[in-house]
Amino acid sequence: MRTRMLALTSAACGAALLGAAALPASASASGSGQDAEAGRDEVTAAELLAEIREQPRTSKGEYRTDSGSAKATVPVCGTRDAVFWKADMDIDCDGRKTRACNRKTDPYFLPETAFQSSRGEPLDSAALPHVVVPGPGKVWDYRKSGLTGGSVVAVVYRDRVRYGVIGDTGPTGIIGEASYAMAKSLGIDPDPSTGGAESGVTYIAFKDSRISPIESRARAQSRGAALAREFVGR
Repeated sequence: MRTRMLALTSAACGAALLGAAALPASASASGSGQDAEAGRDEVTAAELLAEIREQPRTSKGEYRTDSGSAKATVPVCGTRDAVFWKADMDIDCDGRKTRACNRKTDPYFLPETAFQSSRGEPLDSAALPHVVVPGPGKVWDYRKSGLTGGSVVAVVYRDRVRYGVIGDTGPTGIIGEASYAMAKSLGIDPDPSTGGAESGVTYIAFKDSRISPIESRARAQSRGAALAREFVGR
């Protein structure tokens, strides 16, 4: 896990999302590659962000985005069906050792993840889009929000929406981290030493949505897309 020396402007649950929610409803249909191939039935970034505006706080306090952040600024908020937070994105390269994720590419590399594959092995952060949640603590305990390893998440960055799972846990006081594969899918530099996004990433974790096997990208995508449609009332 890498933590940058950056700070994020403090904001309440609703206010933190207003800027990004102003995207036009057709935003995620623009662009190229995977965005251009997405069908019209896909939920857009604007739709998801609009759905989580002005929602109550779930966490008892706020999180820092990095170990060197001046203060804690990021709350976890919630709806009946999901919890969400807006933060930065640090790159998680922990787990299975690969060409992209190892001690040479990531000085903080750890050969394990909090949750394991169906074969009992560490997850492959270079191949599996997943999100890191803070370990259970006084601020928030993800387990009490109906989440666990394999719970489905939607990650929004600019006009892109990508689906994955909760795959790892991090420090109890820091939030804002996702796997190499998740960053790459969003067009964020996935380099574990120099990449990531300084701000503007929204993480939406759907309650009671665990898929199996946890390493199935196809199931995370299909389940995530279905949950997103339900979430925005389609």
